[in-house]
Amino acid sequence: MTDTLRTFCLHYTEWNRRKQARISKLEEFKLMYGMLFSIRYFSSNMSPVDMKDDVLSFQTSKYKPYYYKTPSGLKMVMNTDLSVDPVQSELFESKLDSYIQSLPYFSAWVG
Repeated sequence: MTDTLRTFCLHYTEWNRRKQARISKLEEFKLMYGMLFSIRYFSSNMSPVDMKDDVLSFQTSKYKPYYYKTPSGLKMVMNTDLSVDPVQSELFESKLDSYIQSLPYFSAWVG
């Protein structure tokens, strides 16, 4: 996902989703982005110290979403079950590496 007016989803995968949303994927992506934007804004304003973590997460009674922003500005979200161990930036970076290597122009760029 990218910022405000140019928000779009580059990749989406589901593993074990038991309940399907009653809205389109595009609307679901927009809602997720809005929720994460609001929570990040709220957290950064309420925090007594500067937020330096590269991974932001919160927990509901059913799931735990993790948000990671890369140095290039790409935003990644991973929604997990509550039983999953805490996700660190290394996991996001490995997923990002896999995504980049799957792009058609990657092999031409590498050489």
